[in-house]
Amino acid sequence: MNTLIPRRQGGFSLVELMVSVVIGLLALLFATRLVISGEANKDAAVGGSDSMQNGMLAMFSLSGDAATAGWGLNDRTVAGCNTTFSDQRGYQLLGAKQDGVDITPLAGVVIQSNGAAPDVISFNSGSSNAGVGSIKMTADYGGESFVVGAQIGPYGYNPGDVLVVSAQASDRPCTIMQMAGFNPAAGRGAEMLLAGGSQYRYNPAPAMAQAYAKNVTFMYNLGQPDLLHFHTWSVRNGILLLRATDLAGAEGAGSSVADNIVSIKAQYGFDNRALANYDPNPAGNGTQMVATSTGMQTTVWSGTMIDADNDGVNGGPGDYQRIAAVRIAVVARSKTVEKPRPGAACSATTAQPTVFANAVPRGVAAVPVTVNVAVAGDATDWKCYRYRVFETIVPILNSQFRP
Repeated sequence: MNTLIPRRQGGFSLVELMVSVVIGLLALLFATRLVISGEANKDAAVGGSDSMQNGMLAMFSLSGDAATAGWGLNDRTVAGCNTTFSDQRGYQLLGAKQDGVDITPLAGVVIQSNGAAPDVISFNSGSSNAGVGSIKMTADYGGESFVVGAQIGPYGYNPGDVLVVSAQASDRPCTIMQMAGFNPAAGRGAEMLLAGGSQYRYNPAPAMAQAYAKNVTFMYNLGQPDLLHFHTWSVRNGILLLRATDLAGAEGAGSSVADNIVSIKAQYGFDNRALANYDPNPAGNGTQMVATSTGMQTTVWSGTMIDADNDGVNGGPGDYQRIAAVRIAVVARSKTVEKPRPGAACSATTAQPTVFANAVPRGVAAVPVTVNVAVAGDATDWKCYRYRVFETIVPILNSQFRP
């Protein structure tokens, strides 16, 4: 009698199948974590690259403006002068305080310091080769449609040029006007004509409101109107904005320059040394060498105006003439939001950044500022972003060389 021996069926047992499923789930979990970690690292790297590019663009733009600031505005009767200014295209000078009173100073650098919030910074300069020269007013001005200069058709003065009219008297504000040319009538060639209309955008009317006296009033040339380099930088909703007289369409509302810029900060570098016969020209005063002509030095940093010339007035013209340098900081953030772990708070950034913490030049005390990087209207916590801080110091060279 033959006995049949049962044969084992092929395939997996239930236990083997369950072990395989568990191993597969563990592999999937590991792969998922690997992908998530890789994406997070990529976002951090890309975000860092974005903030680097935006921050460098913003800093390059601001420092470039600072390097040319003050050209044509460095005469003692102009720098820091409270100025009457009008632009038909909407540009306005940045306001400031002089002993608590609102003024509109005409200076190479004007800073509106806003504490932990973004500052507003203006860099101003002319473009005329004759900007450091001046013409004396030789007849009293009382509302006429012309001003009388000391020369007939002076070198470098052309129809349409923008001029600064400045009196050597502290109670008389400066006025920015635009000349329409010289009077062609015989014997009247020294009259610099004023005119209204859109062609002369800096003349609110064919006359100036301020009266000026002869022989104590001078006129300085800032060049052609579309080349007038008056720039105001600000930050709104994470966008760096530029208002400019020489950028069509950006005179009033401003133009976007770089995104994800959460703050710009600036400080004046004053030379507040109490020196007799103070003269910043490194080579002397133009006629002879003087003992104090050692050049300007930054001796104190401040985000607001101080009484740098020790005349008892805070924010007077002499204080603007003591600005030797400007310290600039740009704070940029990453474009990507780094999401926290489930149930946890964002931790990409845990503390607000601090700028201007280093004591430079040597021996000059630092004035550090903590920057609020939260963007108004942004529902995402500021801690979910990464930030980069860019800083530089730019000497205001045009303040040191004065006619």
